[in-house]
Amino acid sequence: MPDIDDLPKNAANYTALTPLWFLERAATVHPTRKAVVHGSRSYTWLQTYQRCRRLASALSKRSIGAGSSVAIIAPNVPALYEAHFGIPMSGAVINTVNIRLNAATIAFLLAHSQSAVVMVDQEFFNLAEDALKIIKEKSRGDFKPPLVIVIADESCDPKTLRYALGQGAIEYEKFLESGDPDFAWKPPQDEWQSIALGYTSGTTASPKGVVLHHRGAYLMALSNPIIWGMNEGAVYLWTLPMFHCNGWCFTWTLAALCGTNICLRQVTAKGVYSAIAKYSVTHFCAAPVVLNSIVNAPPKDTILPLPHVVHVMTAGAAPPPSVLAAMSEKGFRVTHTYGLSETYGPSTVCAWKPEWDSLPLETQARLNARQGVRYVGLEGLDVISTQTGQPVPADGKTIGEIVFRGNIVMKGYLKNPKVNEETFANGWFHSGDLGVKHPDGYIEVKDRSKDIIISGGENISSVEVENILYSHPAVLEVSVVARADERWGESPCAFVTLKPEVDKSDEKWLAEDIMKFCRSKMPAYWVPKSVIFGPLPKTATGKIQKHVLRDKAKELGPVKLSNL
Repeated sequence: MPDIDDLPKNAANYTALTPLWFLERAATVHPTRKAVVHGSRSYTWLQTYQRCRRLASALSKRSIGAGSSVAIIAPNVPALYEAHFGIPMSGAVINTVNIRLNAATIAFLLAHSQSAVVMVDQEFFNLAEDALKIIKEKSRGDFKPPLVIVIADESCDPKTLRYALGQGAIEYEKFLESGDPDFAWKPPQDEWQSIALGYTSGTTASPKGVVLHHRGAYLMALSNPIIWGMNEGAVYLWTLPMFHCNGWCFTWTLAALCGTNICLRQVTAKGVYSAIAKYSVTHFCAAPVVLNSIVNAPPKDTILPLPHVVHVMTAGAAPPPSVLAAMSEKGFRVTHTYGLSETYGPSTVCAWKPEWDSLPLETQARLNARQGVRYVGLEGLDVISTQTGQPVPADGKTIGEIVFRGNIVMKGYLKNPKVNEETFANGWFHSGDLGVKHPDGYIEVKDRSKDIIISGGENISSVEVENILYSHPAVLEVSVVARADERWGESPCAFVTLKPEVDKSDEKWLAEDIMKFCRSKMPAYWVPKSVIFGPLPKTATGKIQKHVLRDKAKELGPVKLSNL
């Protein structure tokens, strides 16, 4: 395109975008400020930078660099934070592995990603060992074992560490000692270079490897604080697993802000409340299921009123308005976002408007339960007709597919050209989520395309039925799926976890009470025809596993045609 000049890019005025420079800057500006806190251990920004350079150096000495992937299987501990810088500083790609996957799934993704190194927390060493055995058995003598590094944690049973070392694993701190704290790491020459690989939870097929680039990670790391109003020096509690979309890119955001990372190895409501009091936590992210546990925590586990306002970002599933209202009442300021692994984590936000402040709490919660508008770092967001591909009208009723376009959309799925073609059809990233666009331009997720219930030819949004069920006083958690129905084809089936204090002796009466409640609040065809009580199956990030519940509903058989 014509321009007013013919000035070229040069080394002085153009460099590839990467979030890695944020760490170097944090170490320069705040060398003595606490960067990472984990139990009795803490590291300053200078120490963290030196440790990350040691990690990059130690990997480089073992010929791990560009073209290599390094897997890490760990909960929220300092080593996982350091891996987000140290691994890409060596030129390699970080592959964060969900700790709640089984050995067979981990074997699939370690083999698929050809991970040259496996870093593993001592608690999960057996899991990694089982996964590597599966790969070895399938490879039929053509197996080159990866370098295995075990991460020690004083809160774990020392026996597991001794066992790992006995099996030939290198201890993480020893591995760092072999690296140079002044290692001259090189940023990527091309910002399209991959920085991270993360596998989506495959509910029907093998997980897909989402590849992210340095440019997107940089833009998302800076979009996060702008969207959330996060300030320099924020104190961030790691309730969200760092292995989930690289902690929604907050791993890199915290370095940009020279903030403090508080690691939480196991997430409990008590752990969240006590960290807020002990460390003056200002921000944390969590799936709605974690918010639910915070609002329903017994008084002995809480510290209320909160010592200060705590900002909470939620995403991962549509939060029920009742949970958002309860969080607000307790003094948490909730920002609702939405996104996918394929969009570097949340990339839309329900941007709060000052005029909503004067509305009743219930109305505020209902407005805030929408998924909202695009992030500042995202260029395109729309809801399009699944038939025509054209934008749906902004009427809050017409359902279409939510699509994304821009710099914070993944490079694609690793080694999966056919699926990439479908996913990026017509210049959009197709999310597979169904939603509507409201007259104010805010989008709202109505369901995953596979979660819509079609009853008697009518579409029922399981999310809307769940939102109403959450306002029943006995309901702690709920998930609604389709169950075969002899009369209607499908009808809603509600799986319900009751609050601990509820008398569970008469489940038949409780089920009838819940259905009666629904009849007073929703169209008759939405009312669940069956209510099943018990705990809900969840993923490592707290998402309810609807595919497991759909299988359970299938096992129950169809709802019988009434003789009446």
